[in-house]
Amino acid sequence: MKWRMLSLMMQLIVFLLLLQTPGDHLQVIGPSQPIVAIVGEDIILPCHLEPAINASNMRLEWARPDLSPGFVYVRTNGQEYVVHKHPTYRGRTSVSIDRLQLGDISLKLSNARVSDEGTYRCLAPILGRAAFIKLVIGAVSSPAIISLNRASSSVVLQCESAGWYPEPEVFWLDGEGNLLSAGPTETVRGPDDLYTVSSRVTVEKRHSNNFTCRVQQKDINQTRETHIYISVLSRYVKWLLLTPGFIGVLLCAVFTVLGWRPRYQHLIYQGDRLSVREIQIDLRGRQRCLTCHSKKTEDTAPT
Repeated sequence: MKWRMLSLMMQLIVFLLLLQTPGDHLQVIGPSQPIVAIVGEDIILPCHLEPAINASNMRLEWARPDLSPGFVYVRTNGQEYVVHKHPTYRGRTSVSIDRLQLGDISLKLSNARVSDEGTYRCLAPILGRAAFIKLVIGAVSSPAIISLNRASSSVVLQCESAGWYPEPEVFWLDGEGNLLSAGPTETVRGPDDLYTVSSRVTVEKRHSNNFTCRVQQKDINQTRETHIYISVLSRYVKWLLLTPGFIGVLLCAVFTVLGWRPRYQHLIYQGDRLSVREIQIDLRGRQRCLTCHSKKTEDTAPT
């Protein structure tokens, strides 16, 4: 009871002090532009008092009017009040105790979720003023390209990217950065509210064989892209590569380059001993001794 009376007295003192300030200067200020956060990030929703006064002992309320219960953070008597807090925000919202002394009542939201998107109200009840902050949540993922089939003169490419929010757009570009005409984008929204997009394009085998799939979401200013290179071989080269004769010639060439030449036998006479050296010599002139020994010469010496 004593602490409650002390808290009420402190709030009354603050209120009386504020009455001495012209009403136009008593404001709760929030950002003029939406705040963008990516799923999984920690984000700060800015809000401060102007003029800057110590808000440590004030009652502060952060809420989302579209929720029931709508409170995401309430601070009173110098500590958080969690009784009417929305369940999805428990353990994920806080304010900086040090910054409160400077009039900064910004809210920290941890591990952002798609469901956190909405408009938040920052309220100091003793002032009777509030600010509204719009939070936009985004999720991004890198796309992947696969080649579905190849005709004699064209290739069908498919690009797919999962885990986006809000719904993104898909574009195809050639090696010079020109937009390609693709089929309609297929979109699926999963139970986690994230989008999976898929797009196909048919490209001709021309001089430019580099293609790009770009996935972007303008609201959250996020873009991801991936590239693919399509190799083009003439039908004559393909036929040559597949013929058994070509494979045989290729193997012979490999053995010729990497293998050893035929054996050579050197008979060397040194005094009364005959040295026998059987060697191989490769293309670089390196020698490998296969049989190297010597024996006394009896009747084997040359005449």
